[in-house]
Amino acid sequence: MSSSPLRVTAVCSGNICRSPMAEYVLRAAVEDAGLSHAIVVDSAGVGAWHVGDGADRRSVAVLAKHGYDGSAHRVQQITSSWFEADDAPALLLAMDSSHYAALRRMAPDADVRMMRSFDARLAARPDTDLDVPDPYYGGGDGFETVLQMIERATPGVLTYLKTRLA
Repeated sequence: MSSSPLRVTAVCSGNICRSPMAEYVLRAAVEDAGLSHAIVVDSAGVGAWHVGDGADRRSVAVLAKHGYDGSAHRVQQITSSWFEADDAPALLLAMDSSHYAALRRMAPDADVRMMRSFDARLAARPDTDLDVPDPYYGGGDGFETVLQMIERATPGVLTYLKTRLA
């Protein structure tokens, strides 16, 4: 096993809705599995619009409603310099195909996966759209839907990370 922890970064557009939700759900799963010493979870956006701000209040509210505390979240932007650092992400979880494409351009050799590709229910349906839709311009129901998608994919992400640790 590696001496430094695996870093997993969830990525969306502005790091205020989808990726913070993925960060806190996955972090809770890592903690519940007793793997906090081996896996570090964070999130970032491909854009810099909200750097330093907190997560969208609707994301924080939906997380809180389901037992996650996202109140301390601070937006950060992922850039190519992240992949030159000693603590470069070992896994990048793209929330939609545009984020996937941006990450592949930024870090062609990185392990980039669509978040929903880890949802076991979707494995048998290869024609399924794997995008986690952006809830920003909609109502509260969209944030609930996003959280459900992320929670369904999280066990698969955790299983994958365990294989990376072995």
